[in-house]
Amino acid sequence: MRYVDHGVLAVGEDGPVEARLAALHAGLVQALDRHRPQIVAIEEVFHARNSRSALVLGQARGVALLAAAQAGAQVRSFAPSIIKQAVTGTGRAEKDQVGRMVCVLLGIAVRERMDATDALAAAICGLLRAREPVAPSEQRPLRAFVTAGRWGRGRR
Repeated sequence: MRYVDHGVLAVGEDGPVEARLAALHAGLVQALDRHRPQIVAIEEVFHARNSRSALVLGQARGVALLAAAQAGAQVRSFAPSIIKQAVTGTGRAEKDQVGRMVCVLLGIAVRERMDATDALAAAICGLLRAREPVAPSEQRPLRAFVTAGRWGRGRR
C-alpha cells in the first residue's frame, strides 16, 4: 500500500442543491481523471441525523457513483463498521482512533477535517478487500480511489 494523494471537496451549504451537486461532480471528475483509479471505495449510507440529511447524503452518494461509473472504475461499497474493522481491527472504533490508524498505516499526518481520514480509511479497506469476491454488478478489473465525507459541510 502506498499513499498517493487525498483532499476534501467542500462545496459549502449555500446555494441551490443542484449547483452544489454539480460542483461535487466536477471535483470528483477532476480527481478521478487525475488519478485514473480502477476501484472507487465508497462508504455505504448507515444512518443520518434526520430525513433531510439522509436525502442530501443519498444525492451526494449518487453523484459520486455517477462520477465513478463515468470514469470506468469498479465501485466497492463498505459499511462503516467494515471500514473501521479493516483499519483498526474493530468495527466499533471511534472516529479519532480511525484517523490515527490511517496516519500510522500510511505514514502521513492529516491536518484536514476528519472527512479526509474517513475517505482514506475507505480506500485502505477497498485495497485490503479488493481481491474478495464481488457482486456481479461490481465485477471489473484494479487501483483505488475513494469518496467519503459530508459533502455539504464547509467545516466540521
